[in-house]
Amino acid sequence: MKRSENRILTTHVGSIVRPQKLRELAETAQQSPENKQRYEDCLRESVAEIVKMQAKVGVDIVNDGEFGKSSWSNYILERITGFEHRPDQLRPVYWLGRDRDRFPEVMAAEFPWMTKGVPTEACVGPIKYRDHSSIDRDIANLKAALRSVNVEEAFLPVVAPASSAYDGVNEYYPTEKEYVYAIADALREEYRAIYESGLIVQIDDAVLANMYDHYVEQSPEKYRQWAGLRIEALNHALQGIPEDRVRYHVCFGSWHVPHLSDAPLEEIVGFILSVHAGAYSIEAANPRHEHEWRVWETRKLPTGKILIPGVVTHHTITVEHPRLVADRILRFARLVGRENVIAGTDCGFAQAEFIQRAAPSVMWAKFEALVEGARIASAELWGKGKSA
Repeated sequence: MKRSENRILTTHVGSIVRPQKLRELAETAQQSPENKQRYEDCLRESVAEIVKMQAKVGVDIVNDGEFGKSSWSNYILERITGFEHRPDQLRPVYWLGRDRDRFPEVMAAEFPWMTKGVPTEACVGPIKYRDHSSIDRDIANLKAALRSVNVEEAFLPVVAPASSAYDGVNEYYPTEKEYVYAIADALREEYRAIYESGLIVQIDDAVLANMYDHYVEQSPEKYRQWAGLRIEALNHALQGIPEDRVRYHVCFGSWHVPHLSDAPLEEIVGFILSVHAGAYSIEAANPRHEHEWRVWETRKLPTGKILIPGVVTHHTITVEHPRLVADRILRFARLVGRENVIAGTDCGFAQAEFIQRAAPSVMWAKFEALVEGARIASAELWGKGKSA
């Protein structure tokens, strides 16, 4: 994994707003072999284009925009066995915490289906990874796109055990541990495929933080047990993959709500740093969490590890000034060491295939601010002659 040895490198979390044509073809892809082929052709072309656009704007560590996935998390249910979708069996939206009750009108606007609950994903049989073709295709599309650009590195995001089937119930495995480990063993297939391809593995784990408020309302120990088991399972799934080939991303949900129920970083940072990863990507630019750079005044980043703080955010369409971005970078560089910081985004700009958190023009303006802010910070950290 590349480090910021001569300047501050830039990256992002992964999910980029899909092109309209790709979204349209995705809706009809399963209707016929011809439609499926048109979708696959458009997907390959769209990945090539989005990689070029990231490189053109100056992002150093790029990805495929997650264009080959239906969502950041539940895509995995399309690639594994064992789950049954039950649209008529509705479950409360636990991952929104007590904000459901504090801000009902806001939640109803952002999640119009929330008041009724969400469909259940029931585990009714053995969980096995069955769809190697999709991850192989995503790897192939990204690696082909990389041949026409000059970037530092590339990564593919995949979901963590804690964030898989988060609206699910276990009706098959005798214990919760067996259930969670079965998910982890299936996910390991994707982790290994990405690692063996030479790409960086990024583990996405928003639900680790999202479930904090739900469980802490019962007891802090309940949350520690829930999260500890899932971090243990994640490390099990990562066995054999060098830490410096893994990034671990934690956020507090990309939805535009008050976020009063968000987990305080100081309460979950121990779990984050216990993941066997070389870099940790954490939200740090939105108004609920920007102050948490102070956590690193007392919490030591482990030797050899990299911090990827979000320095631009999807939470607002206001485009950050590059000077503000640079100031955010400088805070972290002075606390954990300039070579240990890569500038990133808070979260993805498209939580799912048909959801976008900002207009594409705003998203690209934020990427430009990210890159320019990193240049300013680099000039101050290394000297004027070494900022390029």
